[in-house]
Amino acid sequence: MVAALPIATFERLKPHAIDIRVNIDPVHWFLSPAKDTRSSLYLEDAATEFQVQGLELDWTIVTWDADLRWTGDDWSYQSFRGAQEAENSRTDVKKPERRQYLKNASRVLLTRARQGMVIFVPPGAKRDKTRSPEVTECVGLPAKHQATAAANAV
Repeated sequence: MVAALPIATFERLKPHAIDIRVNIDPVHWFLSPAKDTRSSLYLEDAATEFQVQGLELDWTIVTWDADLRWTGDDWSYQSFRGAQEAENSRTDVKKPERRQYLKNASRVLLTRARQGMVIFVPPGAKRDKTRSPEVTECVGLPAKHQATAAANAV
């Protein structure tokens, strides 16, 4: 079984045809054959950490957005807020329990695969202020490489 798995709070994935608000039918998503559009094997609908917790999948594609990213020294916790026009569409997450939720949700998704996993980090877009390349393309990069990655973003 192959499955696309984004975290439920990652709200800027629609430009990449990933809509986390779709409610999957677990029976069809987990058990239907690849030719069935409701199946995870069809790679049309993604399941969040709530829908796969406690289950193992053969292969997963984990989508990693800028809500939780490693800055080189510590985790950066962000929440998407605002519209297309907003200069700063992400705000810092201050509450410790909310920060722990982001880490736990990531842990759930990163531990679902039995055979292998692909981590998809959506690229940024200069024309879309809600998906700034300076933020999205530095996810997980050591701090010394972040400026170079942001400068090379399209």
